[in-house]
Amino acid sequence: MSSTTAPQAQKVRSAITRRTALKGLAGGAALAAAPGFVPYIQAQSSAPLKLGFQVHRTGIGAAYGRWYDRVTTAAAALINEEGGINGRMIEIVTEDDGTDPKRGAEVVEKLASQHGCDLAFGTLFSHVVMGSSPRAGELKFPYFVVSEGHHVASGKLNRYTLQPGITDVKSQVRAMAPWVSQNLGKKVTMIFPDYAFGHDHRDFFSEAIAAQGGEVIEKIAIPPTESSFTRYFPRIPRDTEVIYHVMVGPGVLTFVKELGEFYGSGARPQIFGFIDSLEAVDIATPGLEFLEGTYFWEGMPRYAPADAPEYETFYRERVGVDANGASVSDSKDISTYAHMFGCWETLHVIKAGMEAAGYQGPDDRVKLIEAVEAMTTMPAGRAHPQGDKVFNGKTHQVFGHQYISQVADAKLSVVHTASIDDGMYPDETDYTAQPF
Repeated sequence: MSSTTAPQAQKVRSAITRRTALKGLAGGAALAAAPGFVPYIQAQSSAPLKLGFQVHRTGIGAAYGRWYDRVTTAAAALINEEGGINGRMIEIVTEDDGTDPKRGAEVVEKLASQHGCDLAFGTLFSHVVMGSSPRAGELKFPYFVVSEGHHVASGKLNRYTLQPGITDVKSQVRAMAPWVSQNLGKKVTMIFPDYAFGHDHRDFFSEAIAAQGGEVIEKIAIPPTESSFTRYFPRIPRDTEVIYHVMVGPGVLTFVKELGEFYGSGARPQIFGFIDSLEAVDIATPGLEFLEGTYFWEGMPRYAPADAPEYETFYRERVGVDANGASVSDSKDISTYAHMFGCWETLHVIKAGMEAAGYQGPDDRVKLIEAVEAMTTMPAGRAHPQGDKVFNGKTHQVFGHQYISQVADAKLSVVHTASIDDGMYPDETDYTAQPF
């Protein structure tokens, strides 16, 4: 077990009510968890709530895990500063899953049984979610994932698994496909990682672009642990109009560099990428000049706009990120800004749900899940700095805005914002009909 304390910034004081919590306006304050057992002489209700944080500290998800950790620490700090949850401080209990599905299930077991946590949250990589969530269901242990795969909303998981802080791939690509088709082209070659997350992109974008009169003419699946990519690029058909890429892991910088080297200074197709291919990477890195003029999906824009709302500026300051998306303490330490907000927002959803349920301990886990299932709109604000959202309690999935940005002068500038409705799709399951 390990825990960390966020840097202290200005203290924000506000009265927190159950109603404002459900609207997503709650805040909080941070408590660093001490390793080892801490005896509490006081009544149980005064002991901290233990929130298990399943994090990718090692493995291919380590870059994300580092920033998920920083954001979680900052969010916990805020929640505790403002009074905790139901008057109790929260303690973040951290376990590394190595970005490994088998180890992920073991981490869920450890957080629930050994550490006695009230719930778990934080998992990003889809194959780890798929490997971990069945154990959460067996243990009747609330499991709030911060992933993007369609696994939750598809109905493949269980009532104890929810994704209320970040949108899923199916929603993202449905919102992107019309713009790609209308502005970049209709003949698409896809390059994606060969596991669940990449397969979601393959399947749902193929479907979405077809609905726009387009076609995916080649699908290039690459192992997520691959370190060199040049040998895959000759498979890109000559009549490709758009290259759609989404890469993950430590090889992302190599991927974008080698793609640029493959095309050189000659003619090339339009390029549309998901920012996953460039997360934690400085766009101004030598060798990435070819990205100038290309486009990316962003979950939350990395570069702060001049007219950024107060709540986005507040969030950026609390998590220690500057206007360029880098750490305020190291300009070369680029954040995973397009995804990491999900930890911040998920913790605020947990807070709102616990307060609505009057949560006191594990006996109230069912009440917690039912309280979250009852949520609908989540207004943009300090609890939801990425923007407005709508939560679907039946599918346990949240829907939000999507952003398309263009690389200009080695920075990203938003050129299109998709509405929440653009990413909506029919329900594929109803978890509320399942017994606990």
